[in-house]
Amino acid sequence: MASETPKVKLTGKTHVKPNKKLGKKDHCQLVTFDLPYLAFYYNQKLLFYKGSDFEDMVKKLKEGLGVVLVEFYQLAGRLGKDEEGVFRVEYDDDVDGVEVVEAVAEEISIADLEVEEGTSSLKELIPYSLVLNLEGMQRPLLAVQLTKLKDGIAIGCAFNHAILDGTATWHFMSSWAEVCNGSSTISTRPFLERTKVRDTRVKLDLSPPPSNGNGTANVASSNGNASPQLRERVFKFSESAIDKIKSTVNANPPSDGSKPFSTFQSLSVHIWRHVTKARSLKPEDYTVFTVFADCRKRVDPPMPDSYFGNLIQAIFTVTAAGLLSGNPPEFGAGVIQKAIESHNANAIEQRNKEWESAPKIFEFKDAGVNCVAVGSSPRFKVYEVDFGWGKPEGVRSGSNNRFDGMVYLYQGKSGGRSIDVEISLEAGAMEKLEQDKEFLLPLV
Repeated sequence: MASETPKVKLTGKTHVKPNKKLGKKDHCQLVTFDLPYLAFYYNQKLLFYKGSDFEDMVKKLKEGLGVVLVEFYQLAGRLGKDEEGVFRVEYDDDVDGVEVVEAVAEEISIADLEVEEGTSSLKELIPYSLVLNLEGMQRPLLAVQLTKLKDGIAIGCAFNHAILDGTATWHFMSSWAEVCNGSSTISTRPFLERTKVRDTRVKLDLSPPPSNGNGTANVASSNGNASPQLRERVFKFSESAIDKIKSTVNANPPSDGSKPFSTFQSLSVHIWRHVTKARSLKPEDYTVFTVFADCRKRVDPPMPDSYFGNLIQAIFTVTAAGLLSGNPPEFGAGVIQKAIESHNANAIEQRNKEWESAPKIFEFKDAGVNCVAVGSSPRFKVYEVDFGWGKPEGVRSGSNNRFDGMVYLYQGKSGGRSIDVEISLEAGAMEKLEQDKEFLLPLV
């Protein structure tokens, strides 16, 4: 399947609104945590399930979507600006709602998708490839594609990253599944008051690209023709592999009395060290580790887990490749741990003030030199998103927002402490990583 484009035929497009009139809602101002992502692309997720009654599945998904959008109505809205140029989410009963496309790809099976390592073959299963979040002024903030497979259904979703992060995304997905499974209400309502965490009004002079798509194409090609050819690969670390990595990193605990290294820190340094080795960096070359960290419990006052919006910040740390590779793994784990631990409420406040005084709209690839950047989280219960026909056979990210060194972590399908690691790397480095027995050994 990887060598040819999937045969996907679009069969129809509709829009789904909340299933009851909500009237004109108070416009929801985007805050400092949201605005930097306007120049990212839509955040794409793909879930695929076994099943045979496609029409019934689609009917249930659309009906459930109409119910869950009553609470998550911002996803049915549009981006807009107020009279002072401050971005906001706008909603009234006249909006189009969520775009839902139906498609057929009956030559593609669940097994084909399960073994697929790259993302090029998944592109036709997920909407809004290379669509900027800023285009949410003209497009729906959520687009869904429901594709009939040979033996199941693929649910491709594109979320506007300027209005929600991963925590909010999977809260929505689990709530949608809850309704489809027969619940009349969702167990946890979204907390929609973004300005409770930050109420600074930041005016940005940004306009969406032309609707003919030229703007998107220009941004997409901004890397230049010399951009390296990237490859994606999913490495599936079993529970025992994760335990082995964690115990190895914690074998010689630091003498300064700091905490043991967490599973995340242990796996992160394992990836960082071996990717650095695969890149054949010089000892003096810098390498950056970046994690997009959930700040709900870091801000003061803390926000609920149900906070709907972006409440993440990128935490950066840097060291020389020679130091990272030449020292035992606890060195790099300590560098990561220190950066994460120090990102407290005061650090978040300082970062926000700096950004508000000189706003910078990041491109998705602005994560640092020779970087390893980690997004998503194995804490998201992605394999518990059951719409009524069982757990997903697989969960993947789409092709948007990928660059050399981007890593997505997912809960492993087998559950427990297993973790799937989705990595994008320059092709030559990926080949070396695949041959690195010390990186791969724990997989066995």
